[in-house]
Amino acid sequence: MDIPHLIKAAALGVVEGLTEFLPVSSTGHLILIGDWIAFPSHEARVFEVVIQLGAVLAVCWLYRAKLAWLITGLLKGGQAERRFAACVLLAFLPAAAIGAVLIGPIKALLFNPGVVAAALVLGGLIILAVEGRRTEPTVKDTTQIGWRQALGIGFAQCVAMIPGTSRSGATIVGGMLSGLSRQTATEFSFFLAMPTMLGAATYDFLRHYHLLSGEDIWAIAAGFVAAFVSALVVVKALVAFVARHSLRLFAWYRIGLGATVAAVAMAHPL
Repeated sequence: MDIPHLIKAAALGVVEGLTEFLPVSSTGHLILIGDWIAFPSHEARVFEVVIQLGAVLAVCWLYRAKLAWLITGLLKGGQAERRFAACVLLAFLPAAAIGAVLIGPIKALLFNPGVVAAALVLGGLIILAVEGRRTEPTVKDTTQIGWRQALGIGFAQCVAMIPGTSRSGATIVGGMLSGLSRQTATEFSFFLAMPTMLGAATYDFLRHYHLLSGEDIWAIAAGFVAAFVSALVVVKALVAFVARHSLRLFAWYRIGLGATVAAVAMAHPL
């Protein structure tokens, strides 16, 4: 067992857990830091997707009471539960359909530091623009979300296939533009992450599991556990943060990081 390799995998797991639900792009951070520490995964893209399951399981644990409410209500035919589940499913479908067709070319062409840097900066500017609006949200609870709003959030999530964009950032901003409050958009983003990330991880694992060695499996396990633990902390903190503050802090962080990555790339061209 290669201990340094496992330490690098666990470190990337912590990065995944810390960034997955913040609007700063976990995939972008994994690409940048994985390149920086020379993480020698034989199938790095599978590693990056599968360890996201650790982060999404943290959300399932933290929202277990609402998940129990949802499952129980669906079994009993509850209208509110059906409406909420339908909205999550509707928001999930655009990314599922587009991702199934385009995820291969996207990974081949766009998974590089230059694209990450540009997406980080552009995404930060969009967050600043959305936060600068003066409109009052019309939806302040996830059970009030309508199908048009869910579909809008679903198409916003498709943009996050570009590394550096941020799945959570795209869905939160998409929700805010659809009339959701910041806190409601954040909570809906958490629930939408469950089918989205589970589907992506399963799809990538089934396509590429034969390329993984025993060393890769141990690395995935280390990253998975690290992502779960770190995400538990971040999700609680993010919910408390967005209840009282705007997303501008994350926007400026994105712009600063993107500019730094671009400057380094220009100073040290390949």
